[in-house]
Amino acid sequence: MKWGSIMEYVDLGNNIVVSKICIGGMSFGEASKEFHEWTLNQEETTKMIKEAFSLGINFIDTANCYANGTSEKYIGNALKELNIPWEKVVIASKVYFNEGKLSRKAILREVENTLKNLQTTYLDIYYIHKFDYDTPIEEVMTTLDELVKLKKVRAIGASAMYEYQFRNMQVIAKKLNLTKFSVMQNHYNLLYREDERELIPICKQYNVALVPYSPLAGGHLTHLEWNSDSLRSETDKNLKSKYDNEKENDLLIINRVHDLVIKYNVSMAQISLAWLFKKGVSSAIVGGTKIKHIKDAIESLNVKLTDNDVKYLEELYKHKPISGARPQGLWYSNE
Repeated sequence: MKWGSIMEYVDLGNNIVVSKICIGGMSFGEASKEFHEWTLNQEETTKMIKEAFSLGINFIDTANCYANGTSEKYIGNALKELNIPWEKVVIASKVYFNEGKLSRKAILREVENTLKNLQTTYLDIYYIHKFDYDTPIEEVMTTLDELVKLKKVRAIGASAMYEYQFRNMQVIAKKLNLTKFSVMQNHYNLLYREDERELIPICKQYNVALVPYSPLAGGHLTHLEWNSDSLRSETDKNLKSKYDNEKENDLLIINRVHDLVIKYNVSMAQISLAWLFKKGVSSAIVGGTKIKHIKDAIESLNVKLTDNDVKYLEELYKHKPISGARPQGLWYSNE
């Protein structure tokens, strides 16, 4: 079987058909201590996108803040160098970590910067990266709707917010006859399942596709040991703050993942991603810096877990403090 022939695709709405494995653009861009030290340079980014595209992956996720904007630039340069037609890929980016956050002025400015960086005239999906407490919801949704009407954006999405915030934004969009969110990029994996309580049910109610970030918990779900010898494991302070406080119990869950590795003779990453797809996720954002990680992720589509497998993986979970959604008064988080 050739690589890429097992890829599966899903329609996120608006005829936006994406591969069930999405490449995370946080891995691309100019490395720095201010952002991340483990990102891929331009040559490595181009090679990764080339390999991913050849394997059937057509979905790339990035943000205006990733690697201080160089992630978008590297992706745009790569697509141009590889001569990949824009209609053959689905590109998503985000807005919030910028001057003005989600004000009308900021969104209109930042979308133009993003389009310039990516060397295109439109985006497939434009997410709001966080909820903006300082800008009225009506202003945010009206501006996003304008971008859709101007055909600068095909669909809009939300990321990392509380359920009541997401619901209020959808309600206001419906009331004002504006474009509603069709995609949610939330924090979701076997070690972090808080959104199962409220956010995921409301997404299902609104028929909003789930495209979670950190599906492998920053690599913790890919090996038995808590830490690895990777540069990310050693230097990513945000990764440590997300997971290290619950290390003891999470290691028990990781051991259960390994039990199913033995049962199915596959990798830990494949079990962890197969669980997400069993839970109804449309596409998972995999931020691997090595092509072998991407190939491994694709193989997860062949793994079919039973209901008993799911119960076995889930039953040791203990609730955690909310991660991702931004409490009022906290402006910045490296996510």
